[in-house]
Parts: sequence; structure tokens; C-alpha cells
Amino acid sequence: MVTVKMAKLAVLDWLGSTAAGGRQEPFKKALVVIRAQGGSPQATLLPTWEKTSCLNASLGNGLASHIVELDDVHRAAIIHAGAAVIPAALSVAEMAGSSGKQLIEAIISGYEVAIRVGEAITPSHYYYWHTTGTCGTFGAAAAAGKLLGLSVDQLVWALGSAGTQAAGLWEFLADGAMSKHLHPGKAAQNGVLAALLAGEGFTGTERILEGDKGFCRATAANFDLTRITANLGQPPYKVEENSFKIHSSCRHTHPAVDLILNLALTNGIDISDVAGISIHTYSTALNITADYQPSTIYAAKFSLPFCAALALKKGSCGLEDFTLEALEDGEIRGLMPRVSLFRDDRLEAMHPARWPAVVEITTRSGGTYCGSIDFPRGDPENPAAYGELTAKFHALAGEPWGVDRAKALENAVSNLEQISDISILLHSLSPQKGGNSLARY
Repeated sequence: MVTVKMAKLAVLDWLGSTAAGGRQEPFKKALVVIRAQGGSPQATLLPTWEKTSCLNASLGNGLASHIVELDDVHRAAIIHAGAAVIPAALSVAEMAGSSGKQLIEAIISGYEVAIRVGEAITPSHYYYWHTTGTCGTFGAAAAAGKLLGLSVDQLVWALGSAGTQAAGLWEFLADGAMSKHLHPGKAAQNGVLAALLAGEGFTGTERILEGDKGFCRATAANFDLTRITANLGQPPYKVEENSFKIHSSCRHTHPAVDLILNLALTNGIDISDVAGISIHTYSTALNITADYQPSTIYAAKFSLPFCAALALKKGSCGLEDFTLEALEDGEIRGLMPRVSLFRDDRLEAMHPARWPAVVEITTRSGGTYCGSIDFPRGDPENPAAYGELTAKFHALAGEPWGVDRAKALENAVSNLEQISDISILLHSLSPQKGGNSLARY
């Protein structure tokens, strides 16, 4: 079934991002705080494979999974649903001893809720609010609530308490702060908290989305509530619309990066010969990525001029390409002022159903090379091969978690619906238990 296949692929992709993110400085700083809080050993903090409370694991795993900018994204909702939904679902599933099938069902439900809410308020909400942090909280609560077996009333309360905690602002872009990583971690943790409280009879407002002082009216100048319920419960499900990232940068840079890489490869263009690059795109991309002076490696991931120049210099925009050396590279910095960005009315009308771009590269030797794209690589309409995505997982997870454990995890995820108890799976894969004892899965 396509739905189940996509859900499992989302889990594998998320695991790779979590493994890589766990090696980065923002997670290391958060780990100090998480460890200091203690807590019952209910769930696994994946970057270190240590046990902590379900709430702490949700926070830490969600935070880690969003750091390297390689986690999945839903185009129309503009949300990284996996970064909020999967850590919530996995932590609760481990605490509750849920089966792999139950975990899959919860993840699909969480994606459905998070993405539908995101679609209802996008794109006006997205100008100030980071959808992954806000709408992701609803998805995390739904996934956790399903695993906890909440009643209909309790699920409504959980969503109400989730919505009143939903947050995440774009101001971090001004200085490349680590706050963005906190958004999915808190979304996961707050969603789990909302579900746990609801299970104890803690009530939440019943009209958190549509109420006069509810989430939609408070956070979006324009919204369409019908998007939340249109064809609800009918396939195709939202997880099937998921996109997977190839480049380690903001997804809004990907359409132009894809074009630049293709034009350079096809026509043998070298950065030293480039006179200028013109990029036509939609306003949301410009709002987020029109940074000509990124001062940190992370800020560079949100700089379309930098990513364009990096693509020409390196021939890729992978995790290994975003380095201090690249940030200070003279050729890259020299080309960036000659990357011209334009809002295009025609492309604007296509967004967010499509994420289009038009690129023109002119060279000093007199060449002009043009290309256009509607769907960046990794979109369902322009999919990456399964082998490419599994290779991405192993590249991200192989070193921090070990080759054997990464292989065991890939095998386990590919047969996730056959696993009887998630807690046994994760316990068996911990370093203290040999790391690869579940290779049979």
C-alpha cells in the first residue's frame, strides 16, 4: 500500500536526519539541559541512545531531526511534518509498548492533522509563523493521542491544549539563531503533553481551530477551514504527498539549486566564468532566503544567493558542503552579489501547489543558459529513487550510529508493520545490547 510505504520511508528519512543532527552543536547544548532534568526511563533519546522521559525524548529527538535541514517537507502546507510528528509518536509508542503497525497508523494520522491545518492557513500564516512548530503541535497531539487510545472527547481536548501551545516565529532568521531547531522539538513535546493530560481528563477548548479567538484567526490573515475537512478519511492520504530533501538547505532554495546544478553539468559551466545568475521565484522564497550576507553556516542554508554560488562551486549542496571554508570562500562570496532575485507574478500564482523557479546563467565567455522547474527533486512529481533515499540515510546515520545499527534500522523500518513491540526494537538496538541484534527484521 502506497500510504504505508510512504510512512515507512518518512520514518527512515527522519532517522537519518536525527542521527546527523545529534552530532551538531545545538543538540549538544540541548542535551545538557535534557540530562539535567532527569526523568523516568520511558523512551530513547536517539542521538545518544540513552533512556529519558517520554516528554524529554520527544523534545530532544524532534530538535535533533531539524538541525541539518534534510528532513521531509509537505509542499502545500509548507511544513516539516516528520520533525514534529515522528518523535512524538515514537516516544509514546516506546513508552506504551505499541506495535509497529500502531506506530504507522499514528504517524499517518499525525501527518494528516498537521498538514491539513497547515494547508488551511498557508501561505499567510507562514509570513510570521514557522508552520512546523505551530501546525506540527496538532499533528504530534493526534499521533500521541491515537497511540494512547484516547476517546473522541479526549482527542478534542488534546488538540485544544496543543493549539494553545502552538508557537514558532521566523525572527531567528535575522541572526541565524538556534531557535528554529527548538520549534519541532517543542511541537513534539507539547503535543505529547497535551495528549497525556487529556488522557487524565484535563480538558481543552473544543473550538481551538475555528473559534473566534482560536488558532486560525489568531495566526493567519487569510485561512480556509474547508481545507481541514475536505475529503477527510479518503485516500490519497497526506503522507503520500510528502517530499524528501536532497540538498541540505531551506527547501525554498531547492528549485533554483536543482536548475543551477543541471545547467552547470549539462553545459560545463564553471563558477569562474559566470557573469551573473538571475533567479525568478515566488514571494515566500524571497521572504525567507533573500539574504546576501549570511554570517553563519546555518544562515547560509537560508541564503539563496549563497546556495546558488555554492552549487556552482561544489557541484552539490550536501551537508558536507556547508562549511566555514565555503562560507568564507572568495569565489562564492564574489558571485553572490551577482545573483539577482526576482518575484514573478506567474510563479507566484502557482505557489504553494507548486514551488517553481526560472534560472538564467550568463557567462563571461558569452553564453546564456536558461531553465525552469515546477517541482524540485524529491517531490512526488519529481521523486528521488528509493535507493538514493536509503543511501542518504546511511550517509547520515552510518558514522554516528555505526554501520551495523544503521543496517538493522533500515531492515526494521522496512518491516515495521511486523514488529510487535517498539520498545523491544529500540532496547535491542541500543549500544549496550549489541546494536544489531534485530538484523533479522
